[in-house]
This record gives sequence, structure tokens and C-alpha cells, in this order.
Amino acid sequence: MSETVLIAETGRSTGSAESRRLRRDDRIPAVVYGLGMAPVSVSIARRDLRIALSGPAGNNTILDLTVDGTVYPAIVKEMQRHPVRRTVQHVDFIQIDLSKEITVSVPVRMEGTAKAVHDEGGLVDLRRNELEVSTTPRNIPDEIVIDVSDMDMDSTITIGDVAAPAGVTIVGEPDWAVVTVLTMRTPVLDDEDAEAAEAAEAEAAEGDAEGDAAAEGDAAASDDDAGE
Repeated sequence: MSETVLIAETGRSTGSAESRRLRRDDRIPAVVYGLGMAPVSVSIARRDLRIALSGPAGNNTILDLTVDGTVYPAIVKEMQRHPVRRTVQHVDFIQIDLSKEITVSVPVRMEGTAKAVHDEGGLVDLRRNELEVSTTPRNIPDEIVIDVSDMDMDSTITIGDVAAPAGVTIVGEPDWAVVTVLTMRTPVLDDEDAEAAEAAEAEAAEGDAEGDAAAEGDAAASDDDAGE
């Protein structure tokens, strides 16, 4: 788990107008709290935040959040984004005790190829892009990797099936599905069923042709009657 320094500035006024002014200056309003401290309103440079969270740990990066010379070990608790532009609008930092367990969300990545599923026209479906885990801050994994190679059409991988790294506990009910299999096309018919399907299609086509001919005959008769 990586750690990086992030400088925060205090002294910002609260309120929507002040927040908009900060964002125009490419700064992000934020707050830091936790471990019994009174919440402190701060601001951070947008570029500095992007760099600080650009490593493999992402939002779970342990930050040495420096506020007026005081360093708070912290992680991102919540990040609010603009509903359209998706730019970061506000950040909640929570101070952490590096020796105590915390609960965070960790991304899930599948590896391997489920050949049995592919051969049957199925699709491996990742139901949960993230899993909540409980562990000490420096032990937070960058990701949870799930091998899907042995899956078949009847397979489901649940939370109880996922192997967590040492010292990490996955939070959730053991029977919650994480990876499932979707059926993407109808099964291949055997020779007998295929012949029956072809015969049915031919019969339907013949019926359509007879119907078209009858309709044309009726139309011609109507034209003759109209001519008389």
C-alpha cells in the first residue's frame, strides 16, 4: 500500500459561492475528520489530488494529509462528482489509525478464460465490480483477483468462494453472487431437431406463398368486376 503527501490549505469559507470560486481556481473544497477530531474545512489543488491518487491503490491510497504543518494519515472517504462533467466537486478525507482495521471498497478483476462457458455460447458476468474488505490500512489490497477458468454454464462464484489475501476479510453474506454466467444464444439443435425445424420453416414459407397467390387472385377478380 502506497503513501503519499498531499498538502491541504485551511482558511476557506464555507458555502456554495466560495466553493465555486475555489473550483474556478482549480482547487477542490474538502473536509478532514475522524478519530475524534473536529472536522476541518480545507481545499486541495485538483492536480495534486489527481497525482496523489494515480497509483495502483487509487482512492485507497494512504495519504499524509498535511494541514497547517500537521500530518494526518488519511484516505478518501467520499468523493462527490459533477453529475454531467464527472469532475470532482468535493472530497471527504477521514483520518485513520494505521494499526486499526477499516472497511473500504476494493475493485474486482477477473482473470483466466472460462472455455466451457465460451463453448456453450455463454458469457461470464461480473456482478460486483467492487467488494468491501476489512483490514488494516497498510494491508489494503489494490484489487481482488478472481480466476474464472474453471467456470461452466452452471457456475456461480459467491463471496464465500473468493479467496482473500492474508489479513483481509471480505465483508458481505457468503452466498452473495460475485460472478455468474449468462446464456447468450440458444443451444445448438441435434440433427433430428434441426431437420424438424427446417421442415417447419419450409411449410411456413409454402403457406405464405399460397396466401400471397390467393390474395393476388382476389385482387385480379376485383379489378375485373370493376371493369364490368
